[in-house]
Amino acid sequence: MTLLHEARTRRRRLGVATAAAGLLAALLTAVPAAATPDPGDTPAAPKKVSKSDAADTRRAIRDGKIPAPDEIVHSDNIEHLANIPKDALPGTNSDLAFQGTYAFAGNYDGFRIFDISNPKKPRTVAQVLCPGSQNDVSVSGNLLFLSTDSSRSDSSCASTTQPATEKSSWEGMKVFDISDKRNPRYVAAVETACGSHTHTLVPKRSDVYVYVSSYAPNAAFPDCQPPHDGISVIKVPRKAPQKAALVGFPVLFPGEGPDGGGNPGAPTNPGVSKTTGCHDITVLPSRDLAAGACMGDGILFSIKDPERPKVIDRVQDNVNFAFWHSATFNQRADKVVFTDELGGGGGATCNAEIGPNRGADGIYDIKGRGDKSRLVFKSYFKIPRHQADTENCVAHNGSLIPVKGKDLMVQAWYQGGVSVWDFTDSTKPKEIAYFERGPISADTLVGGGSWSAYYYNGHIYSNDMVKGFDVLKLHDKRTAPAERVRLRELNVQTQPEYFGHH
Repeated sequence: MTLLHEARTRRRRLGVATAAAGLLAALLTAVPAAATPDPGDTPAAPKKVSKSDAADTRRAIRDGKIPAPDEIVHSDNIEHLANIPKDALPGTNSDLAFQGTYAFAGNYDGFRIFDISNPKKPRTVAQVLCPGSQNDVSVSGNLLFLSTDSSRSDSSCASTTQPATEKSSWEGMKVFDISDKRNPRYVAAVETACGSHTHTLVPKRSDVYVYVSSYAPNAAFPDCQPPHDGISVIKVPRKAPQKAALVGFPVLFPGEGPDGGGNPGAPTNPGVSKTTGCHDITVLPSRDLAAGACMGDGILFSIKDPERPKVIDRVQDNVNFAFWHSATFNQRADKVVFTDELGGGGGATCNAEIGPNRGADGIYDIKGRGDKSRLVFKSYFKIPRHQADTENCVAHNGSLIPVKGKDLMVQAWYQGGVSVWDFTDSTKPKEIAYFERGPISADTLVGGGSWSAYYYNGHIYSNDMVKGFDVLKLHDKRTAPAERVRLRELNVQTQPEYFGHH
């Protein structure tokens, strides 16, 4: 293992931050069951590394090149305010959403609601047991949406794992009423082809549309048949969510034959995922735009008609991108940051062997207008700190930090921690702040680290797969103007128009 031999200014602190108090306020009765996730974002099973790599890791820790297990390090402009460990939900922590003074944290065993009115002391107000990976979560008004992407015995929160080869198995979207944050009520379920790995809300006045991303079809799966070259669209009436229903399956990659028209993957493009659906979609409703990260392809599409999205442009990177994972628009909607989840989230890819251009962000400018818009590649960004070969690390979920005239982003990198970076110049992105923990193990590759790191109303919130819910505070003149921007709700995959649309 080769480590980056550069000096790092960092503030050290041993141990985990103080756990905030907060009793279990609501727990739906259910039978715990192990989730069986599809590929991508799959927590890696612990795996022994070579003796030489383990020795290199221990030597790097001893020499101060990487932090020790459980040691917290960060740049001087970041403050670690709080950490809330897991409680009633032992599974892997996943995505985050926000509304008012509440944060909603997904977990493979359900979801947890935090009161963040005092970010230094978040309080748990509810924990809902409802197993089914990944349990990505979004909120809109009184409704909470939860993705189930593991084959279950039924749609209830008491379901157990069941093979996808059985026709009776269920995967898809669940809807909860959260008008009482202490007592969420399960109100609807909609089955979708190949389940719901992630989802994206397109809110309208009386309805909420849900774009469901899923992939990995198999001829042996009755409800997940190839080519699976599109997304499921669900319509949820706000006043009658129990009437939620599938309204279409728009094909985004038309093509002849059983494989559709997406990236063929290997052997045509070795090391690249074959496109059999999308992993994640980000919409910018104020511009009627969406960007899709779809395994082997990145796409830009119009959502003027939310039930019939129209692809405007499509790009591939068959040299450095293995798995198009997620997308983020800048505020002016003239750039898109796509992430490459090399290794499916379970690999040690932040090292010299992999290099700076793989498992990274790809920055694309959007040239032209309307249906003539085109994505033009500009550069890659990857955290500048090499991680140990026992640390899963790759570009993952992040959000904009709203500063007018600047393109700033905070992003999770699993065990690479949380990175704040500037891509105002598309060709010269640079990191301006970071927070990370040492490896979970110096001898074994164990999945963990920050799954999602998002900026919301003055603070950064991170959902660490293993360590729990973290709250960070930036102290930097470059990000200070964002303090004045306040939102009533934030689902990162439904990007707000922070400064109005001109």
